Amino acid sequence: MDLWLLRHAAAQDAAPSGRDEDRALTPQGVARAAAVSRGLALLAPTIEVVLSSPYRRARETAEAAARALGVEGVIESSALEPGRTASEVLRQLSAAPWSRVLLVGHEPLLGSVVGLVVFGDESHDVPLRKAALARITWNPGEDGRLEALIPAKALVTLTADR
Repeated sequence: MDLWLLRHAAAQDAAPSGRDEDRALTPQGVARAAAVSRGLALLAPTIEVVLSSPYRRARETAEAAARALGVEGVIESSALEPGRTASEVLRQLSAAPWSRVLLVGHEPLLGSVVGLVVFGDESHDVPLRKAALARITWNPGEDGRLEALIPAKALVTLTADR
C-alpha cells in the first residue's frame, strides 16, 4: 500500500460553538492547504481515495487535497479522530480495497501511525507539523518503510512557478 499522511493546515484557536471538532481552517490555513495539495498532486497523482478525520479542519484540508488530486469526494473516518489509536487506523486500512491512500488528520495520531508502521511501535512516533506530508510503503502484516517526510514549505515550493 502506498500510504500518504497529511496533517491539517492551520486552524482557528477556538470555534464559535466552543467545540474542538468545529474549528475551521484560518484564511492562511485555507491558502496553505490548497498550495500543499497542488504539491501533493505532483508527487502522488495516482492516489485513489482521501480518508479524513470528521473534524472540520481536517475535512477542509482533505477537500482541498481531493480537488487537487481529482479524487471524487472525501471519506470521513472516525478512526482518524483525535484520541484514537494508530492500531485502529491500520485495522481500517488492512480491510480496505485501496492501494494508494491519503489520510488527513491530526497529531499526535498521524505521527503514531508512522511509528507503528515503520518501527512497530506507535510510541516511536514521527511528528508531523501542520500541513506536512509523510509517505509510507506498507503491506498489512509487515513493517512499512518511510519513503518521505515533506514539510509544507517544500510542497508549496514545488508549484510556486507553475
